[in-house]
Amino acid sequence: MTNNDWDFDSGHLALDFANTAEFHASDHPDERLNTYADLVSWSEAAGILPHQAGTKLLAKSRREPQIAGKVFKEALEFREIIYRIFSALAGNEAPVKTDLSNFNRTLAASLKNSRVTNIDQGFNWDWQNMGETLDSMLWPIARESANLLISPEVKRVGECADDRGCGYLFIDTSRNHSRRWCSMEACGNRAKAQRHYQRKK
Repeated sequence: MTNNDWDFDSGHLALDFANTAEFHASDHPDERLNTYADLVSWSEAAGILPHQAGTKLLAKSRREPQIAGKVFKEALEFREIIYRIFSALAGNEAPVKTDLSNFNRTLAASLKNSRVTNIDQGFNWDWQNMGETLDSMLWPIARESANLLISPEVKRVGECADDRGCGYLFIDTSRNHSRRWCSMEACGNRAKAQRHYQRKK
């Protein structure tokens, strides 16, 4: 996929990653991450993986296909953990303890690679060896997911109310927390048309 094919409209990186499976709450989600190369493409488009690092990772994945396959499988498992945690919170439910435990395991492994670096205006988070190991794009995803969990903004996480199982997660920035749909152009209009049909019927 090209960088223009990805959706980054949720309002947060963690939710954008969760939304890489469409109709996530249905019995048959539409998977958009089908290869390790897709994972690299998404990470570059998300701005968490510099293009040069992505190129190195793709070359490394071709040299080490078995390891790349294992990392890709782990990335999808981590995405599902993120989705289940934030979907539960969007429904005012507590996440499953095993999901939180597994999330923290990945977070701890990721943070080992973090560091603080000096920049012109002060200091900034950075990652050592970014692009050197095949799972390095997961490090910022894990940290940003944790940042959302501990921030007040987590109370604004919502999930599309579409009854077909859209499952799209988003940050609800409406004044009275009234957003219900991934977008009015998609699920919102369909629901509106369905209500109209039922009234006419």
